[in-house]
Amino acid sequence: MADADDVRHLALALPHVVEIDSDGFDFRVGGKGFVWSYPERRPGSPRRIRTDIAVLYVGDEAEKQALLLGEPEVFFTTPAYDGLPLVMLRLTQVSADRLTELVTDAWRMRAPDSLVGDLDDGDGHPST
Repeated sequence: MADADDVRHLALALPHVVEIDSDGFDFRVGGKGFVWSYPERRPGSPRRIRTDIAVLYVGDEAEKQALLLGEPEVFFTTPAYDGLPLVMLRLTQVSADRLTELVTDAWRMRAPDSLVGDLDDGDGHPST
């Protein structure tokens, strides 16, 4: 089971990551977001930042659909994210290893090509 502290630890272990000031967590590489707290919106209520749910960049619609259909207990989406390569991830439903894979893959897809080679070890995952 993962939490916001795990996301923060993993994201900040990746090269060239900047954390944006927010009520939850918000991480960017090369000026592009790759994982952040879910800003839940409900009609008639103010936006609520959910640090138990991460918005994760996934690259394309095919990958998004594969995650949503393959693991509906872990991933979901809302109409506000239709057409965007983003999924919501229930942090309590993933292991630390899986979270590492997901955050690293999101970073890799958003990082400029010139930075991708800066991961610390040879297997494409950050050293922790």
